[in-house]
Amino acid sequence: MDLDLRDSALEVSDLSFAYPDGHQALFGIDLSLDRGERVALLGPNGAGKTTLALHLNGVLIPQRGDVSVGGLEVKKKNLKEIRRRVGIVFQDPDDQLFMPNVAADVAFGPANMGMVGDELDVCVGEALEAVGMSAYADRPPHHLSFGQRRRVSLATVLAMRPEILVLDEPTSNLDPAGRRELAEILETLEATMLIVTHDLPYALELCPRSVVMNHGAVIGDGATADVLCDSQLMAAARLELPFGFDFRTAEQMRRG
Repeated sequence: MDLDLRDSALEVSDLSFAYPDGHQALFGIDLSLDRGERVALLGPNGAGKTTLALHLNGVLIPQRGDVSVGGLEVKKKNLKEIRRRVGIVFQDPDDQLFMPNVAADVAFGPANMGMVGDELDVCVGEALEAVGMSAYADRPPHHLSFGQRRRVSLATVLAMRPEILVLDEPTSNLDPAGRRELAEILETLEATMLIVTHDLPYALELCPRSVVMNHGAVIGDGATADVLCDSQLMAAARLELPFGFDFRTAEQMRRG
């Protein structure tokens, strides 16, 4: 059956990429995400996950193959619209927070796209409300906890009203409460999501589907519970469930 491109949020076809030093980071990646999907991108360090993610909003441009977002190709002439459609939330929130207060940080992106006045104020307010940070609009970001900064960095991306969210290790350095609070926020969002993570229980909780990478290639793609129950795939990708994780949870989900 032919893919209905109207339902496709992201299409990656035969994507390959090598860095200037000659290191080949991606080898013929094929990946498709439907609108509204939440997909985990799993794999060990050096698998190529971040390199792939940076192709999705044009930080890196394909050397071979194609990337398209909602039918629009990731090319230099389209970068302004691509970067509106695809928002990346980086692992370190301080990479995205640099203005004097939270509201100014959240307003930065849409203001640079030409949004002004009441429309901008509404946009900022909605983004902060979505992450539970409305009460902190006037606070300097460096006065916030790490978890709060993580939520503000998410708000800076949501303010652009993206179609796709790419989150790089969203649970890193979060305490258990912050981890849970972020999961509750992500579950309310309608955007298509690609969550790059080593946190396998988090992937199981949030993402019905997981894509597994190693050595610059996709080596697995399926229901997250099936992936976590596939001992050969897990070993090939050097993935390990945390000590004490109740494997029966994944098994029950795999069986439906």
